[in-house]
Parts: sequence; structure tokens; C-alpha cells
Amino acid sequence: MTDDRRWLRLGLIGLYGFIGAVHLTAPDSFLPIMPDWVPEPRGVVLVTGLCEIAAAIALMLPWPALRRAAGIGLALYAVCVFPANLKHAVEGISVPPIPDTWWYHGPRLAFQPVMVWWALYATKVIDWPRRKHA
Repeated sequence: MTDDRRWLRLGLIGLYGFIGAVHLTAPDSFLPIMPDWVPEPRGVVLVTGLCEIAAAIALMLPWPALRRAAGIGLALYAVCVFPANLKHAVEGISVPPIPDTWWYHGPRLAFQPVMVWWALYATKVIDWPRRKHA
């Protein structure tokens, strides 16, 4: 593994380990941003927290196939949480201590595709931008 991928993987472990723990310890704080069409929102928050922690653990293990599966799962997760992030931003929902300003929401929404790439690149699902040209 190239050094940049190792550091990116460690970043994912820290980020999703922390966020997963917050989902499990304070699930009700996420409920205001859940779209109305999500069934059993509190249960979804708890399950996503467990999935984030499981993925972070999988990224620590020495099995490339498991790391790749975790990377794909985290990429899909980043896509799936976009509606909640969008609702949070558009409806101006206050969720302390998160800032309620477009200075926060704008970059957060724009960063979602980067999160997808980050998970896939760090786990060797994709090679872009390091792909060799034929």
C-alpha cells in the first residue's frame, strides 16, 4: 500500500470510528435532520452508527478483501446520508454544536463526492488519480 493510502485509511478509521460512536451515544441529536421518508429514524441512526464502527474496525484488519468491502460500504454510506445532510442545510435545522451556516453546509455538501472517492481510493477499490496510462 502506498503511504498516502495508509494515511487516508487511518483518517477514515478515526473519522468513522468517532462519528459511529456519536451515532450510538447521542442518536436523538440526528433525528431532526432525518428525511420524513426514512422509516424508524432512530433505529436507522443506531444501525448506521454500528455500520460506521464495523467499517472502521474492518479498515484496521490485515485482510484486503474486507478492507475493500468496508471501503465500498463507506462510499455507499456517504451517498445515502446525502439527503439528511441536504435537509439539514436547506431547512436550516439547528443541531448543536454543528454551526448553522452555509459556511459549514456548503463545503460539507460539496465534500460528499470526495468522501466517496476517499473511501474507494484508500481501500484500493479505485486507483484514480494514480492509474497508469497505457
